[in-house]
Amino acid sequence: MKTAIALTLSSFILFGSGKALLAADSPTTAVAVLHPTAGQQCHGIVRFSEQGGSVRVVADLEGLNPGQKHAFHIHQYGDCSSADGMSAGGHYNPEGHQHGLPETENRHAGDLGNVQADDQGKAHYEITVNNVTIAGGKNPIIGHAVIVHAKPDDGGQPVGNAGSRIGCGVIGIANPGK
Repeated sequence: MKTAIALTLSSFILFGSGKALLAADSPTTAVAVLHPTAGQQCHGIVRFSEQGGSVRVVADLEGLNPGQKHAFHIHQYGDCSSADGMSAGGHYNPEGHQHGLPETENRHAGDLGNVQADDQGKAHYEITVNNVTIAGGKNPIIGHAVIVHAKPDDGGQPVGNAGSRIGCGVIGIANPGK
């Protein structure tokens, strides 16, 4: 009986210690490599860095429709296995807010706005958001997907009328040496 109690207590202490270590060692950078959905050419890299309660998102994309805006969202699942990107589910919305553009305070955690493609179909986009974390307690994004849509996000309900999904990438822990 004493052995069983000692093992249970040891497991509890180890689990508690491990959990504290995970929190202390949470990653502060993440990356998503976007690949085109069927029939599309959208691809690129999205980098995430967390500092001081905000997450900086920097996207470099290619294969977009020249001169057009494209909606840019974090989606519910880190699953880009379907040809149309629908396996990524809907917008990441753990707090149950209505859809909105980045200037809307209470919006989906995944609502990142629109990227603007240049005349060569390339886009560089940067935004800082405070309603997500990389792997922390508030709306962690690790393991979710980034989706680029065919049309701009007009802010409408329920998901901004953004059209089909043209690029998908899963958010993972970034190599800190890169």
